[in-house]
Amino acid sequence: MTDADPILDPVLTRIDADLDAATGRLMELLRIPSISTDPAYAAECRRAADWLVADLDALGFDAARRDTPGHPMVVAHAAPEGAGPGRYLFYGHYDVQPVDPLHLWHRDPFDPAIEETPRGRVIRARGAADDKGQLMTFVEACRAWRAVHGSLPANLTIFFEGEEESGSPSLVPFLEDNAEELKADLALICDTGLFDSRVPAIVTQLRGMLQEEITITGPDRDLHSGMYGGAAMNPIRVLARVLAALHDETGRVTVPGFYEGVPELSDEMRAAWEALDFDHAAFLGAVGLRELAGEQGRMALEMLWSRPTAEPNGIVGGYFGDGFKTVLPSQASAKVSFRLVGAQDPHAIRQAFREMVRGLVPADCTVAFHGHGASPASRMDTSSPAFETARRALGDEWGEQAAFVGSGGSIPVAGYFKSVLGMDSLLAGWGKDDDGLHSPNEKYDVESFHKGIRSWARVLAALR
Repeated sequence: MTDADPILDPVLTRIDADLDAATGRLMELLRIPSISTDPAYAAECRRAADWLVADLDALGFDAARRDTPGHPMVVAHAAPEGAGPGRYLFYGHYDVQPVDPLHLWHRDPFDPAIEETPRGRVIRARGAADDKGQLMTFVEACRAWRAVHGSLPANLTIFFEGEEESGSPSLVPFLEDNAEELKADLALICDTGLFDSRVPAIVTQLRGMLQEEITITGPDRDLHSGMYGGAAMNPIRVLARVLAALHDETGRVTVPGFYEGVPELSDEMRAAWEALDFDHAAFLGAVGLRELAGEQGRMALEMLWSRPTAEPNGIVGGYFGDGFKTVLPSQASAKVSFRLVGAQDPHAIRQAFREMVRGLVPADCTVAFHGHGASPASRMDTSSPAFETARRALGDEWGEQAAFVGSGGSIPVAGYFKSVLGMDSLLAGWGKDDDGLHSPNEKYDVESFHKGIRSWARVLAALR
């Protein structure tokens, strides 16, 4: 049994008593359809930002909506008397993904509700887990702290973005223009999840991302395959050759120079990841698969967290409507993403990939490229005492020692906080693998919301 904490314990008690009201406030935010990628919802994004500004103002923050060429940022500051010297910035995003295909939703995605499921109570709505439910765990922890102690526990800056789901075009310029205002000792980011849906996790490394779109053009119009087939080059054949050439028979990516800057996993980290006892058969079995498909000789977590990848994400070409249309298409296109690790240079890889593709395209065809995102990987300095402090605090809440883990996904803002603001990020979140992020019927467990609030209260108590 741990000793009673006269500072923290009343805050936790307040969180427990206020859970229904906190859930109600989250429901209000979830009803705002803040879809950032669709210009038709620009006013709703502003409404979500204004809602957050008003809520943070009520908690004693000096909060403001900060307009950008795209959707607004929300910035709020609190510097309570008697706070320690540390300054922390909390980041989340209030924008959400589109809801398509709408017919697969069991209810209106912007009419949130508590549902009983075989695994417990969940909050069902678009944005419940990504990221409105997550960001509100921190806000609610601050609310409970202020209700109990009359002030916030530390020097805090809150920074909410409205374009995370649409490529964050305004983020880096905003960080550069407001660097002195936003700099802190440590960023806190709540856009990740639990390990294996039960163990609290602090993400210490994130893969970067490179996105490329290629279009192969052959004939100047679609051709009748009976009249031209065999004699005329088919762009789909060329595209298939390009995509097939991305990997060798062992699963390694073949883009020249691709593995420059890719580190090997340290013995210490390998041992820590092996101790997590990850069941890759169950992981793949849950989506109807059985066999690992990455680089041979690598364990599953290594493939997911610390090795780079190249994956075609979509192919378009020819006719794919009802019935059959025997054509050689004029064009064929594909989108390819690369997840990057270590010191891989996304811009160098982009150039190498394009040169590789050009070398595979025959003289009778042309290729055009459209570059999308390009962000490097990021790794956190876990030697900072704050990481071990937070690890102990999360273990106290969840009853399991928090794990330092990698992430197969990309959260570019963590890299930008490092490169633009010069600070590391502590990434901790309470999502679960079955939350359905970006999918129909997205949900967030009530337990995740409740224990997430308690977790941030513990972390704030430990860091103050």
